Amino acid sequence: MRQFKFAAALLAAAFLASCGGNSKPQITSLVSFGDSLSDVGTYAVGTVAQLGGGKYTINGPDGKNWIELMAPKFGLSAPCAAQTGLDGDPTQGFSVAVTNFTNCTAYGQGGARVTNPVGPGNKLLGGANAVLGQLTVPVVTQIQTHLARKGGSFSGSEIVFVLAGGNDVFIQLATLNATIAAGGDPNAASTAAVTAMGTAGAELAGYIKTQIVGKGAKYVTVMNLPDVSKTPFALAESAQTQALINTMVTTFNAQLQQGLSGLDVLYVDAYTASRDESANPTKYGFTNVTSPACDLSPQKNPLGSSLVCTRNNLVAGSVDNYEFADGVHPTPFGYRVFADLVTTELVKKGWL
Repeated sequence: MRQFKFAAALLAAAFLASCGGNSKPQITSLVSFGDSLSDVGTYAVGTVAQLGGGKYTINGPDGKNWIELMAPKFGLSAPCAAQTGLDGDPTQGFSVAVTNFTNCTAYGQGGARVTNPVGPGNKLLGGANAVLGQLTVPVVTQIQTHLARKGGSFSGSEIVFVLAGGNDVFIQLATLNATIAAGGDPNAASTAAVTAMGTAGAELAGYIKTQIVGKGAKYVTVMNLPDVSKTPFALAESAQTQALINTMVTTFNAQLQQGLSGLDVLYVDAYTASRDESANPTKYGFTNVTSPACDLSPQKNPLGSSLVCTRNNLVAGSVDNYEFADGVHPTPFGYRVFADLVTTELVKKGWL
């Protein structure tokens, strides 16, 4: 009888395992690579910190982005920025020495692109960018830094999040406008912008394949680009420009998804979700999906960015259920909706 019960127990365990009942991984840490959407405080120094800012949302006790919201779902402590500092105007408090935190694994930085080290806010772009001096360390370097700190590989028990490409959109759009302003061919410039976005998507997929999965990471979650053409930033542009932005985003996403084909990674379709949020805002609890919650006027916001947005410089009225803090970055509520999307997909995958 004992042997029968033991055999039955083994069969039951095998059945549960085959159905995913025992497949939930034991996650020991969270590692994130990306841009401002995943930045937990790279620039929370100097004048930015003095103004109560540091993250791209409505800063404050409840001002958490999606990375911070995901950590406790795995029973993990709040993620910390792997690097802090600014390389801007010292007379305005935007020159702060770079500090690396080797025990922190949130590598996302505002302005970071996929491969190119010069992104929005980098001093090499001149003008207002030189005032702030964001570090904009690209995703490829973020990954290399993590590998160098961890002996060249992932342990296999991390949950790894990757979200990038938005700053490549902004740089390509700026390049396009500069080309046209200089008398260049608009059609050729548009084609070049779309092609560059496809290249960036393929490059990101390659890094994930060879430098993340190929280096031992087992639980990798990749978000494609939300539809940037539905942000307040894009809605202020012409219909033609909005269409171009959408094409840039879909081209990036197509190349990213194609490059990840065959890999056991979780691919989260943030693009489709963002379009549905725009079309059906009340379904998600949004009261406004077209304008910023932050007052971005120079009198209220010296940077014109959610990086220094707090409860002290919002537009009039209730903004708790606005989707966007500034032209492109979510409010804390917007980040919660995004985190809910990621959580749902992780549960389906059996990783949460």
